[in-house]
Amino acid sequence: MRLLIAAIALCTAGFAVSAAPDRAGAPVKDAVILADTMPRTLAEFGFFTDASAWQPNQGVKLYTLNSPLFSDYAEKYRYIYIPEGEQAVADEEGVVQFPVGSALIKSFGYKIDGKDRLLETRVMLHRSDGWIALPYVWNDAQTEATLKVAGTRIPVRFTDPSGEVQSISYAVPNKNQCKECHSLSGAVMPIGPKLRNLSPDTLAMLRANDLLKIPASDYAAMPDYADTTKPLEQRARAYLDINCAHCHNRQGSASNSGLFLTYEEASSVHLGIGKRPVAAGRGSGGLAFAIAPGEPDKSIMLYRLKSLEAGVAMPEVGRSLVHEEGAALLSEWIAGMDKN
Repeated sequence: MRLLIAAIALCTAGFAVSAAPDRAGAPVKDAVILADTMPRTLAEFGFFTDASAWQPNQGVKLYTLNSPLFSDYAEKYRYIYIPEGEQAVADEEGVVQFPVGSALIKSFGYKIDGKDRLLETRVMLHRSDGWIALPYVWNDAQTEATLKVAGTRIPVRFTDPSGEVQSISYAVPNKNQCKECHSLSGAVMPIGPKLRNLSPDTLAMLRANDLLKIPASDYAAMPDYADTTKPLEQRARAYLDINCAHCHNRQGSASNSGLFLTYEEASSVHLGIGKRPVAAGRGSGGLAFAIAPGEPDKSIMLYRLKSLEAGVAMPEVGRSLVHEEGAALLSEWIAGMDKN
């Protein structure tokens, strides 16, 4: 599917740095985005030119991240729509603020029986009263995605990167579950498109199309956590940021834990190093510290990351498998820490 992402990128107008802005006459249905309704099908928004949602319409831009969230090895296809004449603005901390009428579209899929198939497409719509998140599930014919406010489960069989065949019950979140991750101070918010995690190609595309105003101040760009040429600590911190920090930040739903895992966090204790849990329960596994320096097997963080038990596993939603590569990365990072 990564080759497919590249092919989509080449077909997306305006993706190249040299391309001229092309928002004029975008056929996306702005009124549908802004209306106080929940459209029954994804097609009603006009985000794509084809019924199977592989070719974005004018004004809809494919974007990529430096480090993606792990979701049971699903491939993801991310798109941004900003209304004609509008512009997103990044603040001094690198958080991108999208204008009202914007949409973020993310499709999830696997290669199943040799074919690339989409399971669901989630949309986040910025309306006048804030953001709303809606899940759409694809039919077997791949010709229509229908709103599933209550979520659903989809049996999936696929081959993971190690070559092992996996059979899972893929979870499409219900509308309210979206808030569990996409929440900041109680409000639904995007979590992925921050300057630190937007790929260089994406930043170039947004600039070329006059879609993003970036502050003059510097920001710490995150590496791809899978890129072994990058420093180990930076890779581990990037992994924690994208997989954990949407809840574990000072304004997130897990702020009372005192465990803050954003890429910019400067306090070693708030990162969990030598930190005792606020409330010890079965989630701690009887271990004393979130991160026990030099001892990954004695670290609560690794214990929960490698668990599939409800009430113990972290993240709590979005996965039914252990991310072996992520666990190995954090284990290596913790093992290299000075025990003193």
